[in-house]
Amino acid sequence: MKLTENQVIAIKRKRGELDMSIRGLEKATGVSRWTLIDIFKHDHRNVNSKTFKKLNDWLINQYEIATHSVHPTKAVANHD
Repeated sequence: MKLTENQVIAIKRKRGELDMSIRGLEKATGVSRWTLIDIFKHDHRNVNSKTFKKLNDWLINQYEIATHSVHPTKAVANHD
């Protein structure tokens, strides 16, 4: 399967927001650091389906965490 440039940018951006090292991302996603380095530094976009799923699942999980972590008072203020 092929990762899109947007997917790679999203992974890099979220990694930066979380201030994660490659090893931290390896632990969080279950994708080896060597594969992550190939993706980030060598424009390796063709990955196996398990790697593709792990990275997408991690991104989706991070999105869900971010959207559910809004402080309740801010959520109420936005609805008024």
